[in-house]
Amino acid sequence: MTSAPRREPSFFSFPHPINASVARAVAAGVVIMAAVTIAFDQPWITLIIAYGFIARVAAGPRLSPLAIIVTKIIVPKFRLPYRPVAGPPKRFAASIGIVFSVTAAVLSLGFGLTGAAYIVLGGLIFAAGLESVFGYCLGCKIFGFLIDWGLIPASVCEDCADFEKRAKRMAARGLRPDGSPLVE
Repeated sequence: MTSAPRREPSFFSFPHPINASVARAVAAGVVIMAAVTIAFDQPWITLIIAYGFIARVAAGPRLSPLAIIVTKIIVPKFRLPYRPVAGPPKRFAASIGIVFSVTAAVLSLGFGLTGAAYIVLGGLIFAAGLESVFGYCLGCKIFGFLIDWGLIPASVCEDCADFEKRAKRMAARGLRPDGSPLVE
């Protein structure tokens, strides 16, 4: 059985699969930036956080300075393992990050409601903290519920349900879940 040729993703696409180590390190960066925003009362940082989420949803790690730092410096330096997870739920989670960070930016910079903005950032810190510390993706869980309830078509992520099994099958063949060689 031959596999279909691997096509290169377009520039404005999100990786599938995604490295969970990268996602967790990016989430840690979000926690740090949001905490600094609140601790030092610097609401302009919400614009950087919002841009990062928008960039990651639009083009994966290609346009996000935080994701670039994580993929090019942090992951290699600390030899974080390649742990594949399904991309669509992570993209959905990042979309929720857009909602939180843009809301915080508008509240603080648009209306001067920094207290309300910092409460919203607290929610972002909570969700990103769960991801970075425990590897628990709240947005991914919501994505799963929305598929179960029929609000998101299952076809959006056909292999999400058995992604771990797929990863093990591909690894046994010397491949990553995306079809690329396991050892480069």
